[in-house]
Amino acid sequence: MKFIILGCGSSMGVPRADGFFGNCNPKNPKNHRTRCSALIKTKNETIIIDTSPDLRQQLINNKIKTIDKVFYSHMHADQTHGINDLRVFYLKNKKTIPIYADIKTKKYLFNSFKYCFVNNSKEYPATLKFNNIDKNLFIKDGNKRISVKPIIVKHGNVNSICYIFDKKLAYISDVSSIDRKYYDYFKNLKYLIIDCLWLRYHPSHLNLENSLKLIRLFKPQKAILTNLHSDLDYDYLKKILPNNIIPAYDGLNLNL
Repeated sequence: MKFIILGCGSSMGVPRADGFFGNCNPKNPKNHRTRCSALIKTKNETIIIDTSPDLRQQLINNKIKTIDKVFYSHMHADQTHGINDLRVFYLKNKKTIPIYADIKTKKYLFNSFKYCFVNNSKEYPATLKFNNIDKNLFIKDGNKRISVKPIIVKHGNVNSICYIFDKKLAYISDVSSIDRKYYDYFKNLKYLIIDCLWLRYHPSHLNLENSLKLIRLFKPQKAILTNLHSDLDYDYLKKILPNNIIPAYDGLNLNL
């Protein structure tokens, strides 16, 4: 099973639409960050987490030819507004694509992108269908069933869903705090991919200091910082971080 970080940038990306790189060196390709999305590829399925506004280019860059499922973390625009780019995979495979999301995200998606979920005509059929997020989900990898554990975390004043795959990898792209009752799920993982917006405090995201505190507490084999703002240059982070912690970059591949 392969896990790919399609995009690791914060809500405006790096550079911003006006070309602003902030503290990031534009000559380093790893500082060119699209908005957060991720992909899981098994022998049987291709699954994405979130449909960022940059999804089309992310899928082209990674030569993705099919999508079988979509897991959503939450309802914000930087995680959802690439949803129309899923339509091509319905047209290609002639199958509606299952969407997994919490109730608030479902309502937001339906109200904002109703045409994706309702048969309008033969030319514009429903391309997506909602599914409930159960306490334990599974995906297939050959003959093996891979567990997918959804855990609700706080993202400022909204909830966000973290997904833990095969008890080995946790993806927490947008988080401000995690309830202590869930801590054991995050301990001693192979990979912890975690929100790290910038250096100073933010009410809806972890900053570098708080990300590092949780990493020290959870003790993963390797931690990867994502949702990176233009404050955080790739080489700067590489220089100051311990060897088992790295900044994410678009297209980073992990094997499970």
